[in-house]
Amino acid sequence: MMVNDMKRRVAKVTKRRLTIFGTLSLIIIIYFSVNLVYHIYTIYDLKKQKNQLEIKYEELVKEAEDLQIEINKLNNSDYLARYAREKFSYSKEGEYIIKLNETKSTIDAVEDSLNTNYVVLGLSGVIFIIFVYIIIKSKRK
Repeated sequence: MMVNDMKRRVAKVTKRRLTIFGTLSLIIIIYFSVNLVYHIYTIYDLKKQKNQLEIKYEELVKEAEDLQIEINKLNNSDYLARYAREKFSYSKEGEYIIKLNETKSTIDAVEDSLNTNYVVLGLSGVIFIIFVYIIIKSKRK
């Protein structure tokens, strides 16, 4: 009987020990898993930011090159005179300035209305053809 009693005590101690270490191990595994996922997400986010910054850097380099070209052009007196006449409406003696107020938005609005008109005309034509077809079919019966 004592042997059985000892086995039960050993079994209880072993179960208790396994429960404690199992729970502790599970907590540690969950902690490291959450930590790993957090760092993977952080790395992903930083790579995305890096790509965005590289694109912005390339745009700024291109803009700097364009500005340098513009500076070089403005050093030319003929270009500078033409630029001033176009941008600020300066004129030479005897010249008249006629400004047209057509902007890109106005041109885009006209193009959009033309495209809408083409769609309406096309649909009207299709409906007319279907209507004529129905009339011809009904007369044949």
